[in-house]
Amino acid sequence: MQQIPMTVRGAQLLREELDYLKNERRPEIIKAIAEAREHGDLKENAEYHAAREQQGFCEGRIQEIEGKLGNSQVIDVTKIPNNGKVIFGATVVLFNTNTDEEVTYRIVGDDEADIKNGLISVNSPIARGLVGKEVDDVVNITTPGGVVEFEIIEVEYV
Repeated sequence: MQQIPMTVRGAQLLREELDYLKNERRPEIIKAIAEAREHGDLKENAEYHAAREQQGFCEGRIQEIEGKLGNSQVIDVTKIPNNGKVIFGATVVLFNTNTDEEVTYRIVGDDEADIKNGLISVNSPIARGLVGKEVDDVVNITTPGGVVEFEIIEVEYV
């Protein structure tokens, strides 16, 4: 099976979500099912059906997280010597030559991506265009809005 790249923080967040689902959410749902059962006829019991549906979602998410963590390759960039190259987990400061603006992105796994917080997926067009490049390189990246030219100002392994 293919390994899923993940940062240390991404793995930690998944473990925390898994802990919450197993130790808090699952017992809440089991309690809700028990209470709904006490109301009688299960065929027409909306509370029971809603609780069972929540249970299905919860169990599915638990299996999904366990699978991802089981197949994850956690990469700690702080243990890699910084040679100025853009790699998975690196934080990259870019200068957009089209708009004269600086942007900062951290290249993370698919599950961790959150563009509003500067976290871009390693599979995104921007990250694919940056990986392997170095400080002072100029890269042209094709985005949905057209080709954007970036200059790499800084690469940090934090």
